[in-house]
Amino acid sequence: MTELLDQIAAARLVPVVVLDDAKDAAPLAHALIAGGLPVAEVTFRTDAAVASIEAMSAIAGMLVGAGTVLTAEQVDAAVDAGASYIVSPGLSIAVVRRAKERGVLALPGAVTATEVQAALAEGLTAVKFFPAETSGGAAAIKALSAPFAGLKFVPTGGIGPKNVAEYTAVSAVLAIGGSWMVPRDKVAAGAFDEITALTAEAVALVRG
Repeated sequence: MTELLDQIAAARLVPVVVLDDAKDAAPLAHALIAGGLPVAEVTFRTDAAVASIEAMSAIAGMLVGAGTVLTAEQVDAAVDAGASYIVSPGLSIAVVRRAKERGVLALPGAVTATEVQAALAEGLTAVKFFPAETSGGAAAIKALSAPFAGLKFVPTGGIGPKNVAEYTAVSAVLAIGGSWMVPRDKVAAGAFDEITALTAEAVALVRG
């Protein structure tokens, strides 16, 4: 798990992807790699999620996780398809424990001290902070990191080029989840060259 967290930390950005058609999955993975970001969180918001995870995880060098995972059954489906980590909008103990049973990293959402303590009790060292902007943003992460030293956060939700620097400046932030480099309409339109360009710009923005 530490190695996986190190990979996510090195990326600094995790593209949050919504795929309506699995045929777009492999071209999208190649576009992200070309842009310098070989990682993605494929959300369980469409029927194409499982097939998309399978297609993207088959590409060498691509780190693929499943997002919007709400049930233990979805954990199984995601891991069977090749997901290396599981992301949830909130803290589901059932999801966290199934991920642990399947040997993959769990990144559940936690935005309150109570949720953070529950995550720590499950042995987690990193959590998703969602929805970031409406939950207090970078200032809230700073405040939470004081009593929970060592815990890392992956803020997601409402983050883009205009405010990403606020989050990268917080030492407790492991990486940032965002969708601005993978707009759903551009994916559906097959505009993968544009996605590569947006990805490269995003990478330059967070890595200096």
